[in-house]
Amino acid sequence: MQFGLYVTQPNALAGSRELAESRDAAMSPLPIAAVDRQYALGHEVLLEADRVGFDIILFAERHLGPDIAAWVMASAIGAQTKRIRNMIAVHPGLWHPVMTAKLAASLDRICPGRMAINIVTGWNEKEFRMFGGEVMLEDDALRYRRAKEFIDILRGVWTQTPYSFEGRFYKIDAAELLLKPATLAPPDIFAAARTSPGLDMVAETCDWWFVDYPKTVADVHEVEAALRHKMADVGARAARHGRKVRFGFNPFIAFGQNREKAAEETYRRLLEFEPGADTRLIASRLAPPMKAGGIGKPKDVLDQMRRYRDMGIELLLLKFFPTIEETRRIAEEIIEPMRTM
Repeated sequence: MQFGLYVTQPNALAGSRELAESRDAAMSPLPIAAVDRQYALGHEVLLEADRVGFDIILFAERHLGPDIAAWVMASAIGAQTKRIRNMIAVHPGLWHPVMTAKLAASLDRICPGRMAINIVTGWNEKEFRMFGGEVMLEDDALRYRRAKEFIDILRGVWTQTPYSFEGRFYKIDAAELLLKPATLAPPDIFAAARTSPGLDMVAETCDWWFVDYPKTVADVHEVEAALRHKMADVGARAARHGRKVRFGFNPFIAFGQNREKAAEETYRRLLEFEPGADTRLIASRLAPPMKAGGIGKPKDVLDQMRRYRDMGIELLLLKFFPTIEETRRIAEEIIEPMRTM
């Protein structure tokens, strides 16, 4: 069983005073000799996660936002980690696959063999236009065909020199990547597709899929049933290509005396660090995580995470309030017990 966490950046997480301050300060110059608060928080929390037993960091990417760019943050933090893997979110349509392959190989040699890619086809049209890309929301089939070509080129350039490719979206003529990843096996490819064309792309090309459940589920039993159904579907699609796909899941974790108290404290923290936020919006954001069993007494949360493991989920990429204290507590309450039983 593997455990992961999200990069401590404003568009990935909330509920931390330091994170809120870093968001508010993002448009202002730094005081002389000061370190950016977002980087300082990430350095503190992510290195502690490496120390206490987490296995992977997702460096999420929101180009249109106050976040430090994922490749830059991952390089700065990843170079200082000892054992944790560093997964970078990449948007086909914004990045060229050969350039991505070079960046990935570079990072993989800096933190040897501990780099992975998370393919994100994207949804924010304004962001794509601003940074010179095209999101193609109007055609899922073409969007995921582009993502498949992107992944094929990554693996081709990593393993062959020279490498050529001709597809609908990319034409590569004798590309030479004279810097290879740190290991013979290419870095893992993750994705979180939801539509049928996306699931076909995952089944045919990806190593890992982040499984999800409909917001309409009523309780944790329906969450489990939905996850089983979707895992079986993607497993069958992969089998048709002679492949297997591994499964990750992204629960939100918050501890309390009971489920209600934990939810109440979570709601309070989100309001405190998002001044002026729509209370109905925050309540709607909390509703799905509440149904997944990650909010409540530590023992109850642990038992639920074990049930996900027993279903065949191999990675729990946890969302939680990004502090040193929460990082350590999750290691003590979830990671250590699950590794001993």
